[in-house]
Amino acid sequence: MPLTYNQADFTDEFFQLFVNASPKINISYGDCFRVLNTFSDNSIHAIVTDPPYGVKEYKAVELEKKRNGKGGIWRLPPSFDGHTRSPLPRFTALNNKDRQELSSFFMDLGKLLLSKLLPGGHLIIASNSFLSQIVYSALITSGLEFRSEIIRLVQTLRGGDRPKNAEQEFPDVCTIPRGSYEPWGLFRKPIPEKMTVAECLRNYQTGALRRTADKKPFSDVLFTGKTSKREREVCNHPNIKPQNLMRKLVYAALPLGKGLIVDPFMGSGSTLAAALHCGYEAIGIERDQIFYHLAKESIIPLSKIKISVPEQKELF
Repeated sequence: MPLTYNQADFTDEFFQLFVNASPKINISYGDCFRVLNTFSDNSIHAIVTDPPYGVKEYKAVELEKKRNGKGGIWRLPPSFDGHTRSPLPRFTALNNKDRQELSSFFMDLGKLLLSKLLPGGHLIIASNSFLSQIVYSALITSGLEFRSEIIRLVQTLRGGDRPKNAEQEFPDVCTIPRGSYEPWGLFRKPIPEKMTVAECLRNYQTGALRRTADKKPFSDVLFTGKTSKREREVCNHPNIKPQNLMRKLVYAALPLGKGLIVDPFMGSGSTLAAALHCGYEAIGIERDQIFYHLAKESIIPLSKIKISVPEQKELF
C-alpha cells in the first residue's frame, strides 16, 4: 500500500508534499488524478469525500474572484430573511455544457476510484439536490454500484427565495424549496462474482459498513446539526462539514475498524480529522494551496473537538 510518492512523476504545476500529521495521517498537495494514479490498484479500503461541485466554481479563476470579493459564480444575495449568506456556488447557473463537464468529470473520477478501491470498498460522496442525479449516474456508468443515499438533515439558506427583483410583487412565492437536507451517495466497488460479503470481509476487510459504537445499524438518515462555531474558528473553510457528521461517516466506512481511508478532495481536512479521531489510517489530497495549508493546521485540533448530539429544534 503506497504511502510515499516520487515527485519526478509529476510534471504540471502541482507537486507532492507529504506531511506526517500523526503516525496514521498523511496529506498531499497535488491534483487527485495524478496522485491517485500513483497508488497501486486495489489498495484503498474506503473513500469519503466532498468534491468541488460543479467543478466550475472551484477553478482557480472562480476561487480568486471569491477571495477578492468579486463574486463570479459564487455571487449570492447578501442576505436572506435577515440572515447574511455565506458564499456558495450557484449550481442553477450551470448550463448544459457545464453539466456535461460535470458528468464527464465524475465518470473519469469513478473509473479511477474503481481501480484503486479494494473489492467491496465503499465510496461515500457528498452531493446536493441540484446535481446528485448527474453525479450518481456518472459514477454508476463508471462501474461503481449504487448502494443507497445517506441523508444528512440540516437546514441551510439555500432555496426558498422569492422571485428575483419581484419580491414585493410575489410575496407568497418561493422559486424552489428551502433546503433542509444534504444527500451523500453510497457506492461500492463490486464484490467478485460468487464471493459472499462474509468472504469479502475475510479477504479484504471490505464489503459492508460498520455498526455504530452502541452496535446499532448504520442509518441512512443522519441528524447532525450544523458545523459548530468552534469548528469554524479552528478552520475558516467555506464548506467545512461538522465533525458530528464526518465521524459517523468515517467510522461506518471501515466495517472491521481497520484499513485505509482516502479523501481525494481534502478541503478543510474534516475527513482526515474524523479518521484521526476514530484511529483510522487516512490520506488526504488537495490541489488548492490555501486549502492545503489550512487543512494542515486544522486536522489535529478538529480531531480533538468534543461534539454533542444536536436537538431537533436546531433544525426546524
